[in-house]
Amino acid sequence: MAVESLGYIGVRAKSLEDWSGYGCGLLGLQRVDRSKSTMALRMDDRRQRLVIDADGGEGVGFFGWETADAASMQALAARLERAGVRVEQGSRALADQRHVADLVVFDDPAGNRLEAFHGAEVASDPFQPGRNISGFRTGALGLGHILYNVESDELCDRLMRFYGENLGFRLTDYYTNPFTAFFMHVNPRHHSMAFVRGARTGMHHVMMELYSFDDVGQAYDIALGQEGRVATTLGRHTSDFITSFYSWNPSGFMIELGWGARSIDPATWKAYERSDGPSLWGHDRSFLSPEAQAKARELRMGLAARGRREEVQVMAGNYNVMEGVCPWLDGARKA
Repeated sequence: MAVESLGYIGVRAKSLEDWSGYGCGLLGLQRVDRSKSTMALRMDDRRQRLVIDADGGEGVGFFGWETADAASMQALAARLERAGVRVEQGSRALADQRHVADLVVFDDPAGNRLEAFHGAEVASDPFQPGRNISGFRTGALGLGHILYNVESDELCDRLMRFYGENLGFRLTDYYTNPFTAFFMHVNPRHHSMAFVRGARTGMHHVMMELYSFDDVGQAYDIALGQEGRVATTLGRHTSDFITSFYSWNPSGFMIELGWGARSIDPATWKAYERSDGPSLWGHDRSFLSPEAQAKARELRMGLAARGRREEVQVMAGNYNVMEGVCPWLDGARKA
């Protein structure tokens, strides 16, 4: 009855042109469909992952959470209704618009529109990125992850109970310094949803993971060439060990582009509190106050002084062993 991954996102925008340039030229997404006021973007074999609606607004219009099949989706809907959540059956026209077999619609305690679906359509043609990249790490892990700002402890508690009790999310880890954040998973991705205590309630960022570290670095170069685009400098997180940077998108929140995130085993994972802050190094946040930036930097300098290190998370075929590690291999290469 739990959701399995983040399937798609609907984004509100003032201009499709701004998103076309940003989504394709910087992120590397593929534009597939466009009307006068909407545009769809691909990132893998799915028909669409992002739907941009130029309704003059900002932020996110809806989140699509994938279930295993029709029975799982209906069981989820029944569980929500027993919990007092109003659930509506999605129309055939809406399912066709989302390119899914079927869906139900409901709201979370913050008023976000959620769509639980099954049977996402697979495109008949290969993914063609908007710039030369190796591709995005999706599959069973889903589109990526969401981090959401919450303005009160009470709302944060309600959201965590809602996603945990109704949608099957489980706590991965959390910290309270230099700010409070909770990370939750539904599959081997370290977190598909996170909540951060902030001054306002609203979207903070969406993370997308690339297969190649160079894809991230080249996107960083593109972002550095656009005034005001970089929101957070290149750095590495203490949570999922991803190396990433954040950029402002045309809809007023951030996209995190990263590489090398670790996977967890949901069956054996035990939630715990972290005391080392959000980042091992880097990730200077331009949007924070000077005091908050100094506090975060102090945490990072403390980690460096203690020699905190984490293994790089790589996939088979995505690395080479350097000379000096294995004398036999060094000799075999020279033979």
